[in-house]
Formats: sequence, C-alpha cells, structure tokens
Amino acid sequence: MIAVLFRLAWTNLRRDRVAQVMTFVLPIGFFSIFALVFGGSGGNGSTPRVHVLVVDESRTETSAGLVRMLSEEDGLLVQAKARPANATPRDSAVTLTRERAEALVRAGEAPVALVLPAGIDTSLLRYDRRGEKALVLTDAADPIAARMVTGLLQRATLRLSRHAAAEFGGAPDTGSVDEMLPARVETRTVVGEKRTSPMIAFYAAGIAVMFLMFSASAAGGALIEETESGTLERVLGSRVGMTGLLAAKWLYITWLGVLQITVMFVWGMLVFRLPLLSHLPGFALMTAATAACVAAFGLVLGTFARTRAQLQGVANLVILSLSAVGGSMFPRFLMSETLQKLSLVGFNAWALDGYRKVFWFELPVAALWPQLLALVLFTVAFLALARQLARRWEVA
Repeated sequence: MIAVLFRLAWTNLRRDRVAQVMTFVLPIGFFSIFALVFGGSGGNGSTPRVHVLVVDESRTETSAGLVRMLSEEDGLLVQAKARPANATPRDSAVTLTRERAEALVRAGEAPVALVLPAGIDTSLLRYDRRGEKALVLTDAADPIAARMVTGLLQRATLRLSRHAAAEFGGAPDTGSVDEMLPARVETRTVVGEKRTSPMIAFYAAGIAVMFLMFSASAAGGALIEETESGTLERVLGSRVGMTGLLAAKWLYITWLGVLQITVMFVWGMLVFRLPLLSHLPGFALMTAATAACVAAFGLVLGTFARTRAQLQGVANLVILSLSAVGGSMFPRFLMSETLQKLSLVGFNAWALDGYRKVFWFELPVAALWPQLLALVLFTVAFLALARQLARRWEVA
C-alpha cells in the first residue's frame, strides 16, 4: 500500500509542471540570487569596484603618474572628467574641479572623491610630517570606499616612486602609523557628517517597501477568494466590469500602502529621530508613487496565480528576490556594477533610490524625476498586464 501511495504521489508530481518548477527550478534560482548578492557578486569573492572622482590640482608629471596608477587598479573606477553643473545634453565633459567633485559626492553620483592638491608631488614619501596632504571627500554611508581609495593611493605612491625614503626627508621619526605612510591623507565627510542615525532612513525605506509588497500581494489575492465564492462572477455581470473592479482594488491597495509607509516613517521619526517633517514634499511624492506601483504589482500576482497556495509560493519567491537584489536587505552600492545595473529591472530599486535621495542626500524634489518616472512606467505596465491576465475570468 505504501508503494502504491508513493507511485501515486510521484505520478501527480510528474503531471504537475508548476509543482516541478516550484520544487526544483525556483529554489535554484532563489539560491543563485542570494549567492550573487551576498557571496561576492561574481563568484570569485572580489569586492565591487569603487567609483572615485579624481581631481588633479597639481598637474605635474608625478600627479599624472598617480592618476594613471590609480586608473590601472582593478578595484577602482576612476573618473577625472564630468559635465558642468546645469549642463545641456550637448555639453561635453570637462576636467573635474574640487568644487564640482564635492558637489557630485553630495548628489550621490559617486561615494568618494580624491583631490591631489598643488605641491603633492614634493610631499610624497616624506616622513617629517610636512608637505601637502591628499584630500579624500567621502559619503558616510559608504566608509569602505574611502578606505579602499586611501589604501590604493598608498600603493600607487610606492609603485610610482623609485627613490629611497631618506632622499625625501630622512628616516621616519616616532609618531603614529598614519604619519609614516608614503602619502599623507586627510579625509573629510561631506555627506552624512551630522547624522546621529545615518542608516535609519535606509532601513525604514527598505523594510517598508518589502512588507508593502507582501501586503499588496495578499490584497491582490482577494480576487482568488472572490472567484471561489462566486462573488467575482456577480461583479462581472454588473456595470462595474473587470476594469472597474481592478481599478477599485488598485486604489484601495494604493491607499493602504500610503498608510503603511507613513506609519513606518512616523514611527522612525518618533523613536529613532528620523527627520521626516523636514522632508515631507519628497516623502509624499515617493510614497504615493511607490504605493501605486506596488499596488499594481500586487494585482499582477493576484491575477497570475490560480490558487492561494500558488500565490503564496510565487509571491514569496518574487518578493524576497526583488528585496535582495533591489537593496532592501543589502545596500546596492556595495554590490558589483553588473548587479547594480541588473537590479534596476525591479521597481523597488528605483523606490529605494528615491527615498535615499530624499533623506540621505537631501536633494530637491526636482532631482526625483528619474525615480518617479520609472515608478509611473512600472505602474502602467503592471496595470496593463494585470488587465490582460484577468481576461481568463471573463472568457470562463
């Protein structure tokens, strides 16, 4: 009897292609996503390249050699030119200045900038604590970038020099280890230097968007219950129709999402001193766009799934995968360049980038247009897809 039941269960599994995918294929895909995010992002355990802006104020053969050495480092993505502020699409890139580099770091375009001041060429490999210091401008949210740039600058200095340390100032005297390095460096934080809880906004946005997706998928799954109870058939026979039904559910889930995100951020403001009141315009725009997009996403899941069990399995896989790649679980700026670009196929990555612009970089509302536009386009695409998937109930 046991053997008969075993064969019966195996036969059912062989006939159910959805169950086969859920059992064998999806776990492999889920494992691969988390391995890429948390396991080195490339299979070799290497850290992602750091985007660094380099300003050469010295303009000497030595400073140019340093820039060249840094450009040859596999761990750095060196940028020495950028378009001016308020430039038009036709304007070409120009050599970076200290002010422009600092502005780009403040705007989140790069996590770190390196300034080689005039006189740096005669200040290398000196151990008398004299001479100019290289200046590192950094974003407090990514301390790894500043340390990597500083370390690779020291290595570039040693590679560039062919002379003994004594020729540039004598033997080192007693002092701190930092003073005995071949290049003296001053690090200055230009973003987040006054934040008491720098990562609160990041976690609030990440957790809020992730749980909002779970709530939206559950609300969208009400269509399955209405189908099983016969309510959907009666609604389709009324003047509302399927389009009206989906519109009503989308508006309700959107309203619920706005309320859910607001409660999360208000709690962050009251308990963790999140500066919500000083960022209300940007918060309101990002919350409305995010909630609308997630609501449409929930309708897609609800119209795609055939049963509640299928909805739960697909929703858990898709939401956790999007959360891992999109930045809810792990900051995107610590991922590889390839994975950072790949994550933009998910709407939640755009939402988190928008919240980061509002609360961390404190950019004006006008700077949110790429994120808002992306969320609007995702919303339209999700609503169109949900309407197409819902046709199966109209023809049934």
